[in-house]
Amino acid sequence: MDGNDAHYSIGDLARRTGLTVKTIRFYADTGLVPPTDRTTAGYRRYDVHALARLDLVRTLRELGLDLAAIRRVLERETPLHEVAAAHAEAIDVQIRTLRLRRAVLRAVAQRASTPEETTLMHKLAKLSDAERRRLVHDFIDDAFGGLDANPEFVAMLRSAMPELPDEPSAEQVEAWVELGELVQDPDFRAAIRAMAEHQAAERADGDTTGLHHDLTATVRSLVGAALADGIAPSAPEADAVLAGLTAAYAETFGRPDDAALRQWLLTRLETANDPRAERYWHLLAAINGWPVPDSLREVFEWFTAALRARLAAC
Repeated sequence: MDGNDAHYSIGDLARRTGLTVKTIRFYADTGLVPPTDRTTAGYRRYDVHALARLDLVRTLRELGLDLAAIRRVLERETPLHEVAAAHAEAIDVQIRTLRLRRAVLRAVAQRASTPEETTLMHKLAKLSDAERRRLVHDFIDDAFGGLDANPEFVAMLRSAMPELPDEPSAEQVEAWVELGELVQDPDFRAAIRAMAEHQAAERADGDTTGLHHDLTATVRSLVGAALADGIAPSAPEADAVLAGLTAAYAETFGRPDDAALRQWLLTRLETANDPRAERYWHLLAAINGWPVPDSLREVFEWFTAALRARLAAC
């Protein structure tokens, strides 16, 4: 019964492979594992080659290949290694999808989301990397399109795209959903458009200074120290802090350090200091797994209040 000339009944194959008689009969009827011959009574019989073929079919089915792919392998229309590679890639996609669904469900559970929020979260989360980038690029185009705004700033925006990892955390999914909602918010788009128009007007007046990381560091240092010392923006002790700040801006932009500079600075800060802009960068950092930058909101609010207090007293 176990030699090369041995023949097996369907029941024998079922016991040897663990498959049901119904399944083996189905494979026979579809031509995947045809019987070697039949008895005089018409019962199917299978030899060792058919047994080996059935073992291969069972293995490929357990690995998730469909019957059409298995037939191509058995008939040598497609090499097994090519089918395996294609199927492995498909499984990778399924795994990424399942991980994303798991992260969405965890986010829903943590936020106690409503059905409407859950629908939106799922819709935004399942976007492809290209679709996520296109959504952000559309926001940038809407805010800066047709304007000669700060090119370094626009380039920085376009280079920093949301990239959800293959296995995102619930927090990363939440951050992307919030960012996706933010860049589609008409009010936020209008605020960033106003900032872009201000930049374009400044450039039309000859400003070519680009990004101002050093100035930001100066504001963080001087105002941070004032906040740590408990100095209120309207207090007399704030005069020296503000003088240091205006001197730094006057030097960077080549302007006199006078009342006109302070009015120009106040307009600049009021236009650019939308807290949602900072939130945008914090969400982007959370999505991409970058270090989240320290918030400068309190620092620039102090700076703005100090300028208002002095200009109101003039």
